[in-house]
Amino acid sequence: MDKSLTDFDLAPQEPKIKIDDTTLRDGEQTAGVVFSNEEKIEIAKLLDEVGVHQIEVGIPAMGGDEKETIKKIVNLGLNSSILAWNRAVKSDIEHSLDCGVNAVAVSISASDIHIEHKLKKSRLWVLDSVKESVDFAKKHNLYVSVNAEDASRSSLDFLLEFAKTAKDSGADRIRFCDTLGILDPFETYKVIKFLKRNINIEIEMHTHNDFGMATANALAGIKAGATFVNTTVNGLGERAGNAALEEVVMAMKYIGKMELGFKTSMFRSLSEYVAKASARTIPVWKAIVGTNVFAHESGIHADGVIKNPITYEVFTPEEVGLERQIVIGKHSGSKALIAKFKEYGTELKEEEASAILSDVRALSVQLKRALFDKELVKIYKNYINNKGNN
Repeated sequence: MDKSLTDFDLAPQEPKIKIDDTTLRDGEQTAGVVFSNEEKIEIAKLLDEVGVHQIEVGIPAMGGDEKETIKKIVNLGLNSSILAWNRAVKSDIEHSLDCGVNAVAVSISASDIHIEHKLKKSRLWVLDSVKESVDFAKKHNLYVSVNAEDASRSSLDFLLEFAKTAKDSGADRIRFCDTLGILDPFETYKVIKFLKRNINIEIEMHTHNDFGMATANALAGIKAGATFVNTTVNGLGERAGNAALEEVVMAMKYIGKMELGFKTSMFRSLSEYVAKASARTIPVWKAIVGTNVFAHESGIHADGVIKNPITYEVFTPEEVGLERQIVIGKHSGSKALIAKFKEYGTELKEEEASAILSDVRALSVQLKRALFDKELVKIYKNYINNKGNN
């Protein structure tokens, strides 16, 4: 039996990867998106139920509704670890302590571009800020992730010094942030491999989708040794968004051969809830949860799926909360028509399917879309009537 490419590359292994979902923080930082307090709480519950290991709930230092909602989420008693985002300053961490979270992300720029133009400080000031903030957080028994913002534009030497400072101060992991989404998977692999060779600390991938490679870069980081991935539902996030939760989990399962233990049948309903709360639609072509993922129109494809779904589907639609659709339109063939009419309780004969196929295709071109059931039935009835009159 022939082996697939992935059989040579990634053997099945025990799940070691954890998902830290930031829909409630970076997802809500999507331009124009605001979750209500009730929506934030409901999203946290859904993320916990689906199997997220750690939920990045927001920024306590904002105060007001943000802080009060974070406290409510903490008090839900979820299985997920609850992490709050902070700048690398003690006052931010004090706000997180007020909320009762068990983990904090301490974020500060790691690239010279940010240090010079945004912070207007020095590398030494950055390292001192990391040390002081991590020391303070660890004294209060918090799990600490140190976020290296804009790490993908940092020099490797300074990035390593940044990571060593975080580790020596007691940090539990560092978050490698491809803040502008400028890396490709090959470069990502090399950078993370470099860090893993030179320092023994857990690494989290935070990847953005500016060039459409957020999920691919996250997977490349995992392959190089990263053990956490920062995701968002539907890939929400600043600018072009982040690595999508549903994409990372399913890609890990079917490409990486690693089962993360998620309740994946909830993915479509989770995506729908977050889409509604964020006032963003789910494109029909969206990977994993888009309705077109399991919609088949092309005659060759539909024929294959009708005979055996594995011909054109890697996993079943039910696994992510979707349903298979045989769509009838310009590119359909007679086998798809026969299968579609069987749904109506009509056993369409091969010659009948072939006879009405040209009318089906012509109407689809005229309307510039696939056909509705009632339109198909009307074409068939017209065919039967005309046949009876001849």
